[in-house]
Amino acid sequence: VQLVESGGGLVQAGGSLRLSCTASGNIFLINHMGWYRQAPGKQRELVAFLSRSGGTNYADSVKGRFTISRDNAKNMVLLQMSSLKPEDTAVYYCNTYNQDLEWGQGTQVTVSS
Repeated sequence: VQLVESGGGLVQAGGSLRLSCTASGNIFLINHMGWYRQAPGKQRELVAFLSRSGGTNYADSVKGRFTISRDNAKNMVLLQMSSLKPEDTAVYYCNTYNQDLEWGQGTQVTVSS
């Protein structure tokens, strides 16, 4: 299964972006999914979790600003990011909650102050 993330870019603080994750297989309905990010010099961290049944959970740092969702028709997992802050700057990845798929290339999000 190949994961492909897109939608990143350069945005000013306070702005919004929507990230998309597609997969070569229909995995999003059978796996708990997550959006992760890795900032320079830091470890990759889980920022948003989506269960198979649709439940969600978020890292405290993004709670209230990010929303994870699934588009079953398009076989995508999405991350809507609002009120972006410079500290959200990172490469964003999707993977299962168990991180048992090969990581994609990620999508760069850069938030300027």
